[in-house]
Amino acid sequence: MARRARRRRKFRFPQILSRAGKTALFLVAIVAIGAGYAWYEGRDWRPDEAVWPDQGALVSAADGAVDFGTIAGLGAKFVYLEASDGAGRKDRAFAQNLARARDAGLEVGAAHRFDPCAVADGQSANFVTIVPRESDLLPPAILLESTAAECPSRVSDAAVQSELTTLVNQIEAHTGKPAILAPTEDFEEAYAPSRRFERQLWLTRSWFEPDYATRPWLMWTANRWYQTEAAQTPLRWVVVRP
Repeated sequence: MARRARRRRKFRFPQILSRAGKTALFLVAIVAIGAGYAWYEGRDWRPDEAVWPDQGALVSAADGAVDFGTIAGLGAKFVYLEASDGAGRKDRAFAQNLARARDAGLEVGAAHRFDPCAVADGQSANFVTIVPRESDLLPPAILLESTAAECPSRVSDAAVQSELTTLVNQIEAHTGKPAILAPTEDFEEAYAPSRRFERQLWLTRSWFEPDYATRPWLMWTANRWYQTEAAQTPLRWVVVRP
């Protein structure tokens, strides 16, 4: 009798685990549904224009055909256009987007996406061959989104920081204006550009003001999935600190 009782107790623990697992899965599903609903509802959100009067967008060829007149009609005052990426890739829509944005009365800036795996000379050459040297362009932006962890061969942190310093200087020499650095949270954590460079910052965090830099920022990508009639795909909506 004692042995039978022990056997019955032996099989109760897996049953408890099974119930706990089902409960955990249910809670995960609820959280996922809630997050999906929040994302869906947040697609048409942007900061209050009364508080944040200077608003705009970051646009690239990946966004497809963009109606810059509609962007201006939504209250935007500027756009940044992706121009170059690393040492060899250019945004095929840059020249056309530049002309159309200007026709819509928007101020325009050019952005370069930094490649931590490539040396600065090739990257700056890529930028200067597509971005005109014109005084009415906004200060250039350098998008800092990838870390050296994604490089095919090892690149030290010191090498990334050195090449970024060179790139900043070269792009500024071409444009005649201080660059704006736009690190993601991962890049900031890896290389701390907000501490190493005395440049204006452009941070990204949808729906909530970012706080991951070591000093105040100038620009904020407030919604990476802003749904608007200006484009078939969501746009990255940007505001400037008032």
